[in-house]
Amino acid sequence: MQTKSDFDTNQRGTEAFVAVLPKPIADFVEANARLDVDGMLMPFAADAVIVDNGHRHAGHPEIRTLFEDEVVAVKAIFTPDSVRNEKGKIVVEGPAYGDFKGSPIRFTYGFTLENDAIKALEITL
Repeated sequence: MQTKSDFDTNQRGTEAFVAVLPKPIADFVEANARLDVDGMLMPFAADAVIVDNGHRHAGHPEIRTLFEDEVVAVKAIFTPDSVRNEKGKIVVEGPAYGDFKGSPIRFTYGFTLENDAIKALEITL
């Protein structure tokens, strides 16, 4: 179980790390830290697609439902600790902490950006 001091340390590290991310990704991570659905959705293009463990969510309405049901409901906060460019994607990795079985779990987020917005996101374990 994560302690408050662990979270505080992780949060400070995440804040410093977010500064190196492209703005749409940084905005998403910062909104996720606040569990702010509108803020998480804002950096996504209207026709964006998220593939989360093989499940496809297309467009803002479906993505909003995903965030409400799978992020906010379990207080899942992604704390990135590495980033790299890979085949046209920005790949961000790190643990997510929350009220879910196995927390924290390490995730890989593969972002595709287009016109200063997130066009696609693939989330894998």
